Amino acid sequence: MVTYHEITPTGLANLKQEVEDLKTIRPAKIKNLADAAALGDRSENAEYSAAKRELRQLEGRLRYLDKLIRYAKVTHPAASDIADIGNRITLKFDDDEDQATYELVGPAEAGMGQDKLAINSPLGAAIR
Repeated sequence: MVTYHEITPTGLANLKQEVEDLKTIRPAKIKNLADAAALGDRSENAEYSAAKRELRQLEGRLRYLDKLIRYAKVTHPAASDIADIGNRITLKFDDDEDQATYELVGPAEAGMGQDKLAINSPLGAAIR
């Protein structure tokens, strides 16, 4: 069974942009691997090992992003008085007078920048 995850339109656009950025640098990574392979014995070739590792990481990230995009359920912000995905909330903490403003986002977006709060995090779930 496929599990879809909620994401804002901006979050989906950011994921797609990251895919395009990675696809742009992929040919250079492949060339680095080929150049390193041409240096000779691969068993003791540090450049080859590093280039292979970098390409493998890039390919893994592309597969991960592809899966996130494929199973994304785009959620548009609800009415502004409801704490839900895509809406901005301001929290005032009891122990001081400071306030913090966050955008509620799906789990795939939580690491995309500051002031993003995953809806499935403990704090996000308590707010929702």
